[in-house]
Amino acid sequence: MAVDPQYQPDVEAILSHRHDQGADYWTTPDNRLIKGSPFSAYNSASMLLELGMEPTDPVLQAVAGMFFDAWRDDGRFKLYPSGAIYPCHTVLAASLLCHMGYAADPRIEKTFRHLLETQYGDGGWRCNKFSFGRGPETEYSNPMPTLTALDAFRFSNYQNNTPALDKAVDFLLEHWVIKAPIGPCHYGIGTLFMQVEYPFGNYNLFQYVYVLSFYNRAKSDPRFLEALAALQAKLVDGMIVVERIVPKLAKLNFCKKGEPSMLATKRYHEILRNIEQDKSCRLHQYSVIS
Repeated sequence: MAVDPQYQPDVEAILSHRHDQGADYWTTPDNRLIKGSPFSAYNSASMLLELGMEPTDPVLQAVAGMFFDAWRDDGRFKLYPSGAIYPCHTVLAASLLCHMGYAADPRIEKTFRHLLETQYGDGGWRCNKFSFGRGPETEYSNPMPTLTALDAFRFSNYQNNTPALDKAVDFLLEHWVIKAPIGPCHYGIGTLFMQVEYPFGNYNLFQYVYVLSFYNRAKSDPRFLEALAALQAKLVDGMIVVERIVPKLAKLNFCKKGEPSMLATKRYHEILRNIEQDKSCRLHQYSVIS
């Protein structure tokens, strides 16, 4: 998919920030790959992909190379030069590289295995970092990294074939019921979550429904269908309207706050196709059994 001419100014705007942090490709001289949001190496590459830039573009190839340089032999990604390696860093890197077409790369396969081996008891992924102190709620996994992990796994053969991922889906569906902030980083489902944010980046209704729509475990679950209905209630003339945006992205055309977004609506149509494919599959299975 090539960049539509109407979004070329957005591409140029993102590219204009590539040296903001003192090095090329939106990073720092010591390669902090997720520093500087929304114009970090991770966020900028994600937005360029969303705008239609091909993963083979030299800019994205350079970013992919930097992320692979951060890969470790045990499957984790060290996105900062010092400090601990957190699961949220590993899933971010894995998700981005999968979107770039590297899901079958042996290094990513090792990352998938590492994630499955380190999955928390409730089905999600969590970091042993307690910025908000400790309490009963911090015994849960972190919902957003879990959602990001599922976003990476959907590019793999593990999708819809692995009980461990069904458990991750169940964890996120149960959060729809709990709603309260959970996990060491206190991810909750409240007013901000229910606002449609685009491009994807923070834990919110749109990204939640989008990622879960790729998993058969979720598609017919009442909790998922309730979340889908909540998203559909926000449509205007069948289009996704951006309700929340990172302020520094406010001037970009593809995600203007309060306006319908063609690219966001394209993601919504993916949700519908995912659900329809599941219905067709179940009808076929029923007809074969009959």
